[in-house]
Amino acid sequence: MAISEGTTIIGESFLVNGSLNGDEDLTVRGRIEGTLTLTKTLVVEPTGVVKAEVQVKSCVISGAVIGNLTATESVEITKEGRMIGDISAPRVIIVDGASFRGRIDMGEINVEGAERPALARASSRPALRPPPRAAIGRSEDDEEAEESAALAERASAAVKPPPVPVAMGAVKRKVIVRRK
Repeated sequence: MAISEGTTIIGESFLVNGSLNGDEDLTVRGRIEGTLTLTKTLVVEPTGVVKAEVQVKSCVISGAVIGNLTATESVEITKEGRMIGDISAPRVIIVDGASFRGRIDMGEINVEGAERPALARASSRPALRPPPRAAIGRSEDDEEAEESAALAERASAAVKPPPVPVAMGAVKRKVIVRRK
C-alpha cells in the first residue's frame, strides 16, 4: 500500500498505550491500546492491532480492531480484517471473507413519514364511484343486479393481497459487501 505524505506510521514493533489524537492519516502496523481520535483516515494493516475506542473520519481494517468504532464517513473491513465491537458510520463495507462481531448503526432512518411512490399516487386519486340511481321505477331485476354487484365488490375486496410494509421501500442506507 502506498503511503501518502502527511501519514503517520506506527511500526510493527511499537506499542502505543493511552490516548492518541491527530489531524492526519494514521497507518497502524503495530499495536494501539486506549483511545484513538483522528480527523482523517485510520488504516489498520494486517500486522496491526487496535484495542481502543476509535473516532475517525474513515477507517480501513485489514488487521484487528477490538473496541467500538465511530466514523463520520465510512468503515471498510477487508478480506483479512477482523473486528469485535460496534460500528457507527453512515457507510459500512464488509468484504466477503472478513470477520466481524458486533452491531452496526448507520444513522437515523425515517420510517414514519415514508410512503412508497405507488401508494402515494393511489391514495391521492379520488375514488371512482357510479352516481346513485333514482329509486323511482326500479324493478326487482334491478335490485337483484345491484345486490349481486355489491356482493361481488365485497368479495373482491376481501381477496386483496396484504399491503406491503412501508419500511421496505423507505430504507435509504446501504451495506456494501464486496466479493472477490
